[in-house]
Amino acid sequence: METQGKIVGDYEQSLKAKNMAVVETLRLVIAAFKNKEIEKRGKTGTGELTEEEVIEVVTREVKKRREAIELYEKGGRADLAEKELAELKIIEIYLPPQMGEEEIKDVVKKKVDELGNPPASDFGKVMGVVMKDLKGKADAQLVTNILKGLLK
Repeated sequence: METQGKIVGDYEQSLKAKNMAVVETLRLVIAAFKNKEIEKRGKTGTGELTEEEVIEVVTREVKKRREAIELYEKGGRADLAEKELAELKIIEIYLPPQMGEEEIKDVVKKKVDELGNPPASDFGKVMGVVMKDLKGKADAQLVTNILKGLLK
C-alpha cells in the first residue's frame, strides 16, 4: 500500500502547507479509496486494498479527468477544462511509469502472435488478455488503437 500511503501523506503535508488545489484533488482520490474499500468489504469481508487495486483507483481517477477535459473543451468551458487539467497533473504523479508506444507495440504483437493471429472479430477477447499484462502500465486508448491496427 505504498501508493495509498504516499497519497495520504502528501495530502496531510499539503493540508499543513495550505496548498488547497492539491488538498482538494487528493481528498477526492482518498474518497475513491474509501469507496473501493467499502465495496470490497461487502464482497470479501476485508477492506484492505492491494497495491494493484490502489493503482486501479488512481487510473480510474485519471481517466475521469481526461474525459472531463475533453467534454469541457467541446462545450467551450476552458476554465473548467483548466481546473480538470490541474487535477490530472496532480493525480498522474502517483501512477507507475507508463510504457512508451514502441514498448506497447512489442507487447501487443507478442500477445497477438501467442494467440495465433486472431481475426478482428475477437478484438474484445484479445484486448482483455493484453490489458492483463499492461494494466496500469499503459494508456488503454493507446493499446486499443495499436491492437485495432494489428487485427485488421
